[in-house]
Amino acid sequence: MNHDSSLVNRLTDRLIAGELRPGERLSEAALAKEFDVSRNTLREAFRVLGEQGLVTHIPHRGVSVASPNTADVVDIYRVRHHVECSVLEHAPRNHPNAVRMEAAVDAAEKFAAEENWLEVGTANMGFHNAVVSLSDSRRLMRSFANVLAELRLAFLKVEVLDFLHAPFIERNREVVEIYRSDGPGAAAARLAVYLGDSERQVLGAYARAGQD
Repeated sequence: MNHDSSLVNRLTDRLIAGELRPGERLSEAALAKEFDVSRNTLREAFRVLGEQGLVTHIPHRGVSVASPNTADVVDIYRVRHHVECSVLEHAPRNHPNAVRMEAAVDAAEKFAAEENWLEVGTANMGFHNAVVSLSDSRRLMRSFANVLAELRLAFLKVEVLDFLHAPFIERNREVVEIYRSDGPGAAAARLAVYLGDSERQVLGAYARAGQD
């Protein structure tokens, strides 16, 4: 892996973890020093992230973290329906990565008890990442990381993290339990309903916050 792609992955991981916020300006000097890379390497990483819709570049103003709008949210969920539901439906019934789904739910429950909603969100991202890992495709996993990063930015834009995440911890648990008991097809059907409800909730939060 070259320096550019490694840096892209590290910055994407930061976005998924909620460490960079929508609209936040990214300092070339600070990030180049932090990651011990040249500014040219950082600019190339910014270029790739820009193509992926994760940062925006405004001439003479620099690079900022992207701020998803409602059209972006709709498209993010469209991709999630196609990818997550298809992967789950066609997964082997006893895929070893199912334990990653369970571990993510356990982590979310722990952080919810502590009212640490930022970490609940990170655990939720881990759950959906684990769903896609059932595909055994590294390429699909890399592509889906971009979707998760955009999704995290959409959640952060409306700020109401407990409202967005709390109802879905138990629903994540249900998806795992149905996968174990009734099989991948039934779990995928439940996930499809879940994603539809989640999309409506996020769009409703955008509307209440006056976001476009």
